[in-house]
Amino acid sequence: MTLRQYEYALAVAAEGSVTAAAERLHVAQPSMSQQIRSLERDLGVSLFARTPTGLTPTAVGRAFLREAQVAVNAARRARATARAAADDLGGELLVSVQMGFGTRQLPHALAALRRRYPRLEVTVFEEPSAAELDRMCRRGVLDLALMAACEQSPDTAHRLGAEEFVVVLHPGHPQIAADRVDLSDLEEQSWVRFDDDSALDAILRQVLQDNEITPITAARVTQTATAVRLAAQGLGTALVPASAVPHEHEHLTRPLFPAVSQPVIAVLRDSVGPAETALLDLLRQETWPQATSLLTASPTAERDAG
Repeated sequence: MTLRQYEYALAVAAEGSVTAAAERLHVAQPSMSQQIRSLERDLGVSLFARTPTGLTPTAVGRAFLREAQVAVNAARRARATARAAADDLGGELLVSVQMGFGTRQLPHALAALRRRYPRLEVTVFEEPSAAELDRMCRRGVLDLALMAACEQSPDTAHRLGAEEFVVVLHPGHPQIAADRVDLSDLEEQSWVRFDDDSALDAILRQVLQDNEITPITAARVTQTATAVRLAAQGLGTALVPASAVPHEHEHLTRPLFPAVSQPVIAVLRDSVGPAETALLDLLRQETWPQATSLLTASPTAERDAG
């Protein structure tokens, strides 16, 4: 078995076909098919099942691919560390963000990182589920994550500041003239919400529950920008991190009373490399609000975040 075979298998899983995976990796399709078959022979299992929609990982294949991803990531980090020793940092940096967090700070920090290391490739994705983000951190899949709570040690968890949450109102809303909206005034509101298992929807549920308000759902969305746009059009009120609000809609946002905020914690992988260290330093230099009252912040996260 070779690392290249691992990369081929991961590409097939992502694309759903050998042909698409071969095109993505710029290799010949027959060569990739041969390598996948050779890998399956070495393992003694079938990694993929053919379905009407393409190739799908088997149960054994999914378990293998999770470990293969860890191995491929480790190899990329090893190459990046070697290049960094020669002042030629390259490779890939995997960054995940709890959806809506660091929307203004992270792009600025990444741009500065890229100027410092022009050969470095950065992959960023937003994760709506806090539980899934924590699971990926503990498995070492990510190089750096921005999240509200974690169970990491003080060596890998670093408190940056906080995200204040605001409500997005439409221009004719009765509370639009207020400087700060009292939660009791939102009792009869319809809400633009996120998926049930998302961290953002969990925050809204907790806020309303704490104030004995039963939520009325107007719509559910998967992106913060969509929630803001729908709320601005009057479909319902949205509760989102302040930094996630596009500039053209900032005039429609109001902070809440009592204030709602969550800590922002940067979690690094255990074997930290130069790219992660540099990005953490740049994130520390960004302007982060300080929490006025923390919602759903676990005692563990507060103890561990240094």
